[in-house]
Amino acid sequence: MITKTQMRRILDTFAEMFPDAHCELNHTNPFELTIAVVLSAQCTDALVNKVTPHLFAKYKTPEDYLSVPLEELEQDIRSIGLYRNKAKNIQKLCRMLIEEYDCEVPQDRDELMKLPGVGRKTANVVASTAFGVPAIAVDTHVERVSKRLGIARWKDTPLQVEEALMKKVPREEWSITHHRMIFFGRYHCKAVNPQCEICPLLDICREGKKRMKTKL
Repeated sequence: MITKTQMRRILDTFAEMFPDAHCELNHTNPFELTIAVVLSAQCTDALVNKVTPHLFAKYKTPEDYLSVPLEELEQDIRSIGLYRNKAKNIQKLCRMLIEEYDCEVPQDRDELMKLPGVGRKTANVVASTAFGVPAIAVDTHVERVSKRLGIARWKDTPLQVEEALMKKVPREEWSITHHRMIFFGRYHCKAVNPQCEICPLLDICREGKKRMKTKL
C-alpha cells in the first residue's frame, strides 16, 4: 500500500493535471442532478447529457414526472440503458419527494439513499455536488484508479475503496478529489489503453509497471 507521502504526491498530481475537474452531468439544481445521476447508472455522462436537455425542459418538478404515463417517460429516456427500470425509479423517487420531503431533495446521505434508484454512490454525488457535503463517490473510474495506484486492494468492494480514500485523503479534499479521480480515470488512466508511458505516477503504480514491462 502507498505511503502518506506518496498519497500527497498523488493528490497534488491530480490537481496539477485536472485543476478544473467537476461534475460533467449537466444540471441547474439538486433535483435535476439527482435525476441525471440516476440515469447515469451503467451509462456514460455524455449519453445522459444528450437526453436531459429535452427531459429537463419537459419535466421541471416531481409532479411533472408523475403527470404522464410511465410509458411516456420510458420513451423520453429510451436511448439510455436500463431505461424501463430507471423510468420506474424516477417516478417512485418523485412520489417520495412529494410525500415525504415537500418536493425538496434531502441533503443528508442516509435520507438520499432512501430514494428509489439512489445508492451510496449516487447519494454521495448529490450530497457533495449539490450541497457541498464532503464525500467521495466511488464509480468505476475512482475504483480503478484507487486499485491501480495501490490506494486500495484489488479485492476491495466499492465501499472499502471509499473507506480507504476517506482515511488517506484530507476531509476538506474529499469532494474535489472525487472529481479529479474521475477525470484522471476517464481521460488518462483509462480502463483500456491507459497512458502509462506518459503518466507522472508510473513509478508508484503497480499496474502501470506491469503494463510497461509487457511492452518491452
